[in-house]
Amino acid sequence: MEDKPIYYVSIRFELTNKSYTFQTEDADLKPGDLVVVETQRGLELGRVNNELKRDSGLSDEITIKPVLHRADEKEIAIYEQNKLDAKEAMAVCQKEADDLNLDMHVISAEYTLDRMKITFTYLADGRVDFRELLKVLAAIFHCRIDLRQVGARDKSKMVSGIGVCGRELCCARFISEFDRVSINMAKNQLLALNVSKLSGHCGSLMCCLKYEDEAYKELRKGLPKLNAQVEYEGVKYRVTGMNVIARTCKLENKESALYLSLEDLMNKGKFKVNDKSKKEDEKAE
Repeated sequence: MEDKPIYYVSIRFELTNKSYTFQTEDADLKPGDLVVVETQRGLELGRVNNELKRDSGLSDEITIKPVLHRADEKEIAIYEQNKLDAKEAMAVCQKEADDLNLDMHVISAEYTLDRMKITFTYLADGRVDFRELLKVLAAIFHCRIDLRQVGARDKSKMVSGIGVCGRELCCARFISEFDRVSINMAKNQLLALNVSKLSGHCGSLMCCLKYEDEAYKELRKGLPKLNAQVEYEGVKYRVTGMNVIARTCKLENKESALYLSLEDLMNKGKFKVNDKSKKEDEKAE
């Protein structure tokens, strides 16, 4: 009998807002379908996130687990009940942590589909000795307990929200792994270095600063830095403004101000080239 073809599919999990690749022989799976899979945490219900592919795009050394089956009505009902119970469990966990004077803020709880394990996610400034809390929670819930500490960026991804652009936070909508974001990315884009305005809900620099960074680096090649001294048509000026998208700039000295195109500046001006090192560009905040 001929073997069925293997397909690869991205499965997204609601609480973590992350997607992982699984394999399946079910050629009829489509985006939005609910399926049951086995992860490191146990049996979980996830949602198909894309069309089936014949190539995983991953290294052959990576073991890709199979989709066990489509979720039936009973499993979906269990999953929904688990979500309700998890809210109560989160409150219990926070109360017990407070009773033990543990400096931690519980932000989520999640049962595996078979209720063999419950994962509590929490925020804390430092390391928390939760050994006693584990014993208390195990006695209350009678299942395996996993306590997982996350940072502020992870919390924003899990909780979600609306950004200054008016859309759902990028981390909640599609970002799977966080990239390093540098203050130099804001400098490259000639943005005012107001950290409060450049920071997201998590308090760190907004992830979207990275999206156009390469384009701005390319556009600024060969140009002077802001506030650099330039000589234009025999007169010395300082670069006080620049718009690399519109390709314009502003030059000023004590006597006058000039508005001209970057092409004119490059053709007729004398200045030192903006040549930041890669190390400076990659510095994290």
